[in-house]
Amino acid sequence: MSLLVRNLSEQLVEVIRERILTGEVPSDLPIRQDALAAELGVSKIPLREAFARLEQEGLLRSKANRGYFVRSLSTDEAEEVYALRLKLEPATAALAAQSATDEERKLASDTLETLDRVTNAHGEGVGAFNRAFHLALLRPSRQAVTINILERLHVLSERYVRKHLEPLGRDERANEEHLKLLQAWLARDAKSVERLMRSHIAQTLEDLRRQLSPSR
Repeated sequence: MSLLVRNLSEQLVEVIRERILTGEVPSDLPIRQDALAAELGVSKIPLREAFARLEQEGLLRSKANRGYFVRSLSTDEAEEVYALRLKLEPATAALAAQSATDEERKLASDTLETLDRVTNAHGEGVGAFNRAFHLALLRPSRQAVTINILERLHVLSERYVRKHLEPLGRDERANEEHLKLLQAWLARDAKSVERLMRSHIAQTLEDLRRQLSPSR
């Protein structure tokens, strides 16, 4: 019985996480647990377990006697998340470029093709496919602990990616940067991959600093 509850809780984590990352759940109102439980056809026990997990991931925060809220985007969080990505991601991608199999190389290419198509159509899922593309460039490094950390960082990054792409023309620039990055990665040019990845992440952070500034 406990196994079934745990599996249900994990499914709920995925469903609620997706709603948070797509902006479907507002950050300024408490999540209505009764309504959500009724909508999903579950009891509050696995729902609370899912909320606790998402709080550990950094997507939710709890307030005494008020329940759970989606954490608001902030400059401080963006600085921390992107600083960690800058430390880990460029070197990991460079290592992955040298060890990727043909199947992994095809996956990276196919994922970027899908990301470009969704981005150009201004459709849903841009953040998710952006995350999938970056992770496709990282996982062939075979560094399990590092990849686990980067996967969590990319979950936290996803809402910031959506924010970053709001201004006109940002999606075109992102597409160009991703293409250059993939080309260097496929060429197994580790130095170029590391340089391009660092520039890509740093420029995104610089844009976010301006967008999240209190003066704006």
